[in-house]
Amino acid sequence: MVLVLQILLALAFAVSGLGKVAGIKMQVENFGKLGLPQWFRVVTGLLQLVGVAGLVVGFWRDSWAAWGAVLIGVIMLGAVAFHLRAKDKFSAAAPALVLAILAIVLAALVGSDLGDFPN
Repeated sequence: MVLVLQILLALAFAVSGLGKVAGIKMQVENFGKLGLPQWFRVVTGLLQLVGVAGLVVGFWRDSWAAWGAVLIGVIMLGAVAFHLRAKDKFSAAAPALVLAILAIVLAALVGSDLGDFPN
């Protein structure tokens, strides 16, 4: 289960992070709608890619997966907060909330290795 969750999160955030960095129309519009500057979109995308790198290295070193999942979870909790601030409907914030929960679950599953970073 851990491996499947790790792979799914890595794939989802690789696509999302690359989309943000590349400036695809949907991401540009979403950040604009949330009242966020476009540089924040790029930084968010880069941080997502750092989280993905942690998840990928985590195939060999659990502590990296744990820290990558923590980073992604924090990013997604931030996304939920921005949706709430923008007074979006729950349906707009729900995907970020689900991804935050999945990342937190992954971090908890491999969390005993958090103290080992960066080993």
